[in-house]
Amino acid sequence: MSSIKIECVLRENCHCGESPVWEEASNSLLFVDIPAKKVCRWDSLSKQVQRVTVDAPVSSVALRQLGGYVATVGTKFCALNWEDQSTVVLATVDKEKKNNRFNDGKVDPAGRYFAGTMAEETAPAVLERRQGSLYSLFPDHHVEKYFDQVDISNGLDWSLDHKIFYYIDSLSYSVDAFDYDLQTGKISNRRSVYKLEKEEQIPDGMCIDVEGKLWVACYNGGRVIHLDPETGKRLQTVKLPVGKTTSCCFGGKDYSEMYVTCARDGLDSKGLLQQPEAGGIFKITGLGVKGIPPYAYTG
Repeated sequence: MSSIKIECVLRENCHCGESPVWEEASNSLLFVDIPAKKVCRWDSLSKQVQRVTVDAPVSSVALRQLGGYVATVGTKFCALNWEDQSTVVLATVDKEKKNNRFNDGKVDPAGRYFAGTMAEETAPAVLERRQGSLYSLFPDHHVEKYFDQVDISNGLDWSLDHKIFYYIDSLSYSVDAFDYDLQTGKISNRRSVYKLEKEEQIPDGMCIDVEGKLWVACYNGGRVIHLDPETGKRLQTVKLPVGKTTSCCFGGKDYSEMYVTCARDGLDSKGLLQQPEAGGIFKITGLGVKGIPPYAYTG
């Protein structure tokens, strides 16, 4: 293994940073700060950050083939025009659940935007249980619902052959897999591929590498764990200098860098003194493996 280097490249002080996505065209990292209602774009060359504020908690952002981005804002799938900072609602879910919001979201290899909901938290990871559902926004803007009874919908990705969909419902402390039909977007045969150890805490955002292995950010665990979904074994643990690690993605010019988001909400003044970089964006180099480019929403 080459030596791993971890650095805080942006001290953004996110309340809850999430959904890192690499945009190759602009050499930038997109991410959101959920309660601050901000979508951010950090230019890795100029080191400048641009921010767009929306009208509700924004929990994920993704590339859009037509240009601009898509984002999950409150309980809405939205198109985001970066130039004029405007949003257009593409679809709304959970209309009968006024206390719900979207959480993590990601685009599948066919260009559908998957995202799940949860009840609003009263404190970090404290919420009314089983209020969420998993949805997908198809390119024609119709929405399909896959299942409900979700606590905290999180961590999504697809196997390299596109036949498996990986998913996390955080409070199950499990990384799950489904059989996936890329043509239809249908999922079936849910099973657990990894159960988290106590010290790993709560599984949050997730990404896949070119070897088909998973990387899972552990909220309150201060780490990203490297998993083999076929054997159910943990291959590696990368610890960060912050506790509330939320998500991860590969980026950089050859997708050999890992970017990790984290949160500062839930830390008291003593915790913030001990973790001055909490809420920042971290870059990890030297992992010895590359990731794959993100997919873009095709609608």
